[in-house]
Amino acid sequence: MLSKNCEETLHYALKLASDSEHEYATLEHLLLSLCKDSEAIAVIRACGIDLEILAKVVSDFIASELSSLKATEKTEPRPTAGFQRVLQRAAIHVQSSNREEVTGANVLVALFSERESHAVYFLESFDMTRLDAINYISHGISKNVSDIGEQGAVPGLEQNDSKESNNKENALLLYCTNLNEKALNGKIDPLIGRSQELERTIQILCRRTKNNPLYVGDSGVGKTALAEGLADRIVGNQVPEILSEAIIWSLDMGVLLAGTKYRGDFEERLKSVVKAIEEQDGAILFIDEIHTVIGAGATSGGSMDASNMLKPALASGDFRCLGSTTYKEYQNHFEKDRALVRRFQKIDIKEPSVDDAIKILKGLKGHYEDFHMVRYTHDAIRSAVEMSNKYIGDRKLPDKAIDVIDETGAAQRLLPDKKRKKTIGARDIEIVVARMARIPPKVVSADDKLSLKNLERDLRTMVFGQEEVISALSSAIKLSRAGLRDPERPIGSYLFSGPTGVGKTEVAKQLAASIGVPLHRYDMSEYMERHSVSRLIGAPPGYVGFDQGGLLTDTVDQNPHSVLLLDEIEKAHPDLFNILLQVMDHGKLTDNNGKSVNFRNTIVIMTSNAGAAELAKPAIGFEREGRDGEDSEAINRIFSPEFRNRLDAIIPFSTLSMDVVGKVVDKFIMQLEAMLSDRNVLIELSSTARNYLAKKGYDKTMGARPLSRIIENEIKKPLADELLFGKLVRGGVVRINCVSDSLSFEIKPSEKVVGEMKKKKKVKTIQ
Repeated sequence: MLSKNCEETLHYALKLASDSEHEYATLEHLLLSLCKDSEAIAVIRACGIDLEILAKVVSDFIASELSSLKATEKTEPRPTAGFQRVLQRAAIHVQSSNREEVTGANVLVALFSERESHAVYFLESFDMTRLDAINYISHGISKNVSDIGEQGAVPGLEQNDSKESNNKENALLLYCTNLNEKALNGKIDPLIGRSQELERTIQILCRRTKNNPLYVGDSGVGKTALAEGLADRIVGNQVPEILSEAIIWSLDMGVLLAGTKYRGDFEERLKSVVKAIEEQDGAILFIDEIHTVIGAGATSGGSMDASNMLKPALASGDFRCLGSTTYKEYQNHFEKDRALVRRFQKIDIKEPSVDDAIKILKGLKGHYEDFHMVRYTHDAIRSAVEMSNKYIGDRKLPDKAIDVIDETGAAQRLLPDKKRKKTIGARDIEIVVARMARIPPKVVSADDKLSLKNLERDLRTMVFGQEEVISALSSAIKLSRAGLRDPERPIGSYLFSGPTGVGKTEVAKQLAASIGVPLHRYDMSEYMERHSVSRLIGAPPGYVGFDQGGLLTDTVDQNPHSVLLLDEIEKAHPDLFNILLQVMDHGKLTDNNGKSVNFRNTIVIMTSNAGAAELAKPAIGFEREGRDGEDSEAINRIFSPEFRNRLDAIIPFSTLSMDVVGKVVDKFIMQLEAMLSDRNVLIELSSTARNYLAKKGYDKTMGARPLSRIIENEIKKPLADELLFGKLVRGGVVRINCVSDSLSFEIKPSEKVVGEMKKKKKVKTIQ
């Protein structure tokens, strides 16, 4: 496929032959037309040929020597065989190099294959060979020394467009963005606050040498906004007179590196940018994410990268550079290169406080109101800052608060016009924060008062016989939600103690379901060995799996609002208790990669059977039916004082009574009915059968666990055959009775049930 320029060149060659009334279009016509092709012109000039002289020589030859080709009749000129062979060779060359278009430069190279033509003779007379053309096209190597680095590359070939040359006068336009111009066009948001950092920046820029400020801070605190704000103030004449003529250029490292396939391309571009900054009065180069400069352009085993090329200029004072990076990248790259660090003046950019972030959002909200065509209330701005600060822990203010109001406005624009709100309030902010923080909306909504009020009641409908436990747990949750707890600690840290089967794990499951957060259970019997503890926070450096993270830290990082259940904690290795100390005290845990995971919105529940053996022993003395609280000695023996002191409460679970076991029977039967609901099967349990199951399933030492096995053996197994092959294939009613200390089943298939219901309806109508 011919490029547009090449197609025009071929048409021009035919037009030259037609204007000269020649019967054939020859290679000389083609060469003269190539002198008008931009791609071919770049190659010809790179080979040291004066284009005007070449065109005049070829034109004179056509006028004088090709007069014999004049046609006797008026006809369209036809290409000669050599003309066609050149085009075929150019097409084959382009196809073999996996390119799409044939350009004038390709045709010029193919022209050298016609060695017997006058066109090749003219090119060789100017000392141009086929190898010279290929060297420039493929590698940018020019025979003309004055053109090195000035011609750029040829479009359609391995190089970039010729307009992307490294001329000093356009290097800044090619690889940088003029922040002053953006500020003049109103494309930069105003800078709110940061007066101390801005004053320090101006002070460093006014130094004689090493006048290079370096912003160091976490992502999202406003490092780039400071540089853009400085440009905005320069344009608005709000800076000292010494900086009134300054121009800030933002370097685009992606554009600078793009297309630099050959050794020296990147260095040449960078040197042209540095030279342009030095020669332009008042120019300041801003390099965002400046750590990307370290190592850029270095070859394998070489030490000459972009940072080393900048060092002489950075120390001279003629080249002013403004950079920004994060603390982690500063530590990993800059601190290892002391020679580079001393050329920059570090400015720490701290995360703004909640009050400062509110001021920043008030200053910026007008831009977002105009864009989204809404209005943000004062409560919405305050809620965006406070709730993002509380629930979005992996990012920094003011970036996360700005994202909240931006996304809230975008959510309104997606709605139909009739449902779209003109004013955004705190409630709309709550919904967006819940979505961004991956938490159920009711966790942050002001409408969850009813669910909190009924939390104790809801737990008692699912867990029986542990009223004191449920009361203590619900009270702690309400304290946290009322804001009366330490915000630096988890919502709650509890140790559930007591015998097996009394509902310790069930309370944790129902609590998670009631408050609408996920439950993550960890069986501590898997962490009995010392080395297995590292699975929770990740393997240390040098071990297999170091880069995979920890089970506990990754889970909480992905689900910051959850219930953590550490089942049978006494079976874990004692080193695990030391890890949990910082979780219960400060609400944070650092994984193997140094990332701090926030546990402040989790509920940590640990269960333990410590002391269960002592509780199972019969009590000594009269009028003592139980041994409640006597497991504390075993708990004190297993857990250290500092561990117990960080717990919010050690909640003992009492053994189940017969009345409670009866309620558990009803719960299991209801669960069985729910399992059979899709088969249209109903279960009716008589009081005698209920008492039979409660009595047989009651075990003071085992709790309610034997009851589930009894229901499976005496109810589920007999019903399985009836469901598959018997009377309950199409559904029905099962009445369970107790006769002679055994259960009996009275089954009515669905047809009989329907018939009885019809008879009852007829009797009622007769009456």
